[in-house]
Amino acid sequence: MASIRNREWVTPQGEKKTAWVVDYTDQIGKRHIKTFSRKRDALSWSAETQTEIRRGTHTPESASVTLMDAGEMWLRHCEIGGDGSDPLERSTIQQRRQHLELHMRPFFDNEKLARINAQLVRKFVRWMLENGRSREMVRKVLTNLKTLISFAQGEGLVAHNVAREVKFRRSDRDDEPIEIPSKDEIRRLINTVDGRWRPIIVTAIFTGLRASELRGLTWDNVDFDEQTIRVTQRADRWNTIGSPKSKAARRTIPLAPIVLNVLREWRLRCPHGELGLVFPNGRGNIEAQSNVYRRGFVPLMAECGLCDEEGKPQFTFHTLRHIAASLIIEQGWQPKRVQTVMGHSSMAMTFDRYGHLFSTPEDDKRSMREIQARLLG
Repeated sequence: MASIRNREWVTPQGEKKTAWVVDYTDQIGKRHIKTFSRKRDALSWSAETQTEIRRGTHTPESASVTLMDAGEMWLRHCEIGGDGSDPLERSTIQQRRQHLELHMRPFFDNEKLARINAQLVRKFVRWMLENGRSREMVRKVLTNLKTLISFAQGEGLVAHNVAREVKFRRSDRDDEPIEIPSKDEIRRLINTVDGRWRPIIVTAIFTGLRASELRGLTWDNVDFDEQTIRVTQRADRWNTIGSPKSKAARRTIPLAPIVLNVLREWRLRCPHGELGLVFPNGRGNIEAQSNVYRRGFVPLMAECGLCDEEGKPQFTFHTLRHIAASLIIEQGWQPKRVQTVMGHSSMAMTFDRYGHLFSTPEDDKRSMREIQARLLG
């Protein structure tokens, strides 16, 4: 039960003050009070709190932990895989800690979770922009804030994820499709690349493997008989072998004939090492991500005429993954199959990235005309 009463008093300076007090009992029978300056805020909060109490999810402000305390718990959870999943990779944990310390802590400081609402989160977004954070950085920090509070909600530290209702677009260009090289440019890449970089570039173009997955790929996971590659591990930026990016990243990918042929030839001269890597460095160890980019990808882009006047590539190595997605979508693969092969954690992610590549209304109209023509002539 809860009651709302008006309280009036006079300060030592003779100023008359008024407030609205919510007096309530939580789900374990403990009494609490909370004060508001406006009656409508008190009524709204009381109604929401009573719902939380009935559900058994209410956390009184006095018992609430701070956002920073919850953040430390969240990071420990990520490091050990507290929900039974694989621990997150080192770079992801490092990024989350940076977001917590460099962006969230200066604003929220010792703010308790129970006091954080959507309005405060929106104020946080404005604060980041006003203090020089790029729109891309703001988007990433807000995403991690939502993930942190979602974790806290699952741990019973807070009733709602108030950050979830806060939306933020990087820019007015967010809805523009990913830029993908033309067919002529793709053919130029394939026909130009040679030497030790040909196997990894060709494999990337036709499989959509992430750079870390390519660098962590072993010959044991290349099945020439079944003509597939299994993704079971990856190499992070510190050259540490670990689990794939997510559960969805564990997948089996079919191989095009050109990939099979290139890999068969490469296996004969591939440097041997204890890890049995498909794309190792000259000593058979994990190839550094920077080497793949600087020594392999950038020179290839320059040779293909795909750099600007300053020698900067028009595309990134990750573009090779987008090429693979565009090719299989053009071939008519169903969205669910595309999601699986690309290792996306959700269908929404697949459509966010490549929705513009799937059939359009004009394609549908043309298909219906073709269906009619086949049936009726």
